[in-house]
Amino acid sequence: MKTVAIAVGTATLVVVLLIAGVWLGVTWMQTRWGVGTVGLVMMGGGDWTGTSCAGPSTGSGTMSRWSCDEAVVVPDDAGGPASLEDAEAAVERYLDGLNSTGLQVTEVMEFDRNFYAIVAEVDTGIGAMELLVDPRSGAVGPEPGPNMMWNAQYGMMGRGGMMNGSATDEMTLSPEEAEDLAQRWLDVNMPGRTAGEPDPFYGYYTLHFLNDGEIEGMLSVHGGTGDVWYHSWHGDFVAVLEGHGHD
Repeated sequence: MKTVAIAVGTATLVVVLLIAGVWLGVTWMQTRWGVGTVGLVMMGGGDWTGTSCAGPSTGSGTMSRWSCDEAVVVPDDAGGPASLEDAEAAVERYLDGLNSTGLQVTEVMEFDRNFYAIVAEVDTGIGAMELLVDPRSGAVGPEPGPNMMWNAQYGMMGRGGMMNGSATDEMTLSPEEAEDLAQRWLDVNMPGRTAGEPDPFYGYYTLHFLNDGEIEGMLSVHGGTGDVWYHSWHGDFVAVLEGHGHD
C-alpha cells in the first residue's frame, strides 16, 4: 500500500508541475504580447449559441472558455519593427537562431497589438508554426493558443512538446469542412463575417475571416474534433505581406 501511495503521490506531483508550467507559459505570453487572459472558445459541430468573449458559449460539441480581459499595457520600447518587412526580417533571424532548415516565412500580418507570421515547411507547404513579433521590442516568440496546444509536430503538445494532449496528426477534416465549421461559428458569434481559405498546420487549420471584404481577424479549427479557437489577442488588422520565403 505504501508503494501505491508513493506512486499516486508522484503522479499527482507531475500533473501539478505540468499544469503550473502551462500556466506560467500562458502568463508569460500575456505579459510579453500585451494580451489579457487568452480568449478561448472551443466547440464541436452543431447549432451554437453565445458569443466568443462576452459570455459563456454552449453547443452540441465540446466547449471550454477562458475569459477575455483587457489588454495588459506593455511599456513603449524603441527598437521594434517599423514595417511588415522589418517584422519579416525579425522572424527570419528567429529561424536562423533555431538553426532551422526547410522552413520559410509565407505570410506576415500587422495588427495593432502585434505582428503575426506563418512559417511553413518548404517541401510540404504545411504550416510549421505561428509566431508573434512584439511591435515595441521586436522580440519574436510562438503564438499562444492552437500553435502551442494543437500543433502535433512543433507545438508544446505535439511530438516535440513537453506533454501529450489534444494535438493530433490525424486531420479527418478537409479544408472545405474546416472552412464550413468556421463559417457556422462566425454566423452565430460574429454575424456578417465571412470565413477565408484555411492554412493547414499539423493538427489544425488557421484562417482569416473578413468583414465587408476586408480581413478583420483569425480563427483556428481543430483538424480532428472541429473545435474552433478565436484568436482574440491580435487587435485590429492593419496590413498583410504574403509570398516571402526563408530557406
